[in-house]
Amino acid sequence: MSKEKTYEPAEIERKLADLPHWHFADSAIQRTYKTAGWRATLMVVTTVGHLCEAGWHHPDLVVSYDSVTVKLSTHSAKGITDKDFAMAAKIEEVVSWRPTGALTGPPASQSYLKPDA
Repeated sequence: MSKEKTYEPAEIERKLADLPHWHFADSAIQRTYKTAGWRATLMVVTTVGHLCEAGWHHPDLVVSYDSVTVKLSTHSAKGITDKDFAMAAKIEEVVSWRPTGALTGPPASQSYLKPDA
């Protein structure tokens, strides 16, 4: 069985250019989502959990009242692989999605995610 390619820190930083809110620290690519409070935090955790289970990828999560930090690494490869970048992109796409057209969503002041600084 061939081992998945793992990336060196310099390669990881280059690949993270496509994921501007993500960074590499503590052997994982990670991002913190600031939320509007506990209910919103649970929505983010549930969404990330569903995506990762469907993708057969298992992140480390740090959950607080108004934030969720997602940490991705491929445990079986003991490093950062293409799976991590693909999962980060999917999480970013889904968690950051905002309704358009017939799906108007709540006013921006009631959004469950706070804007990135």
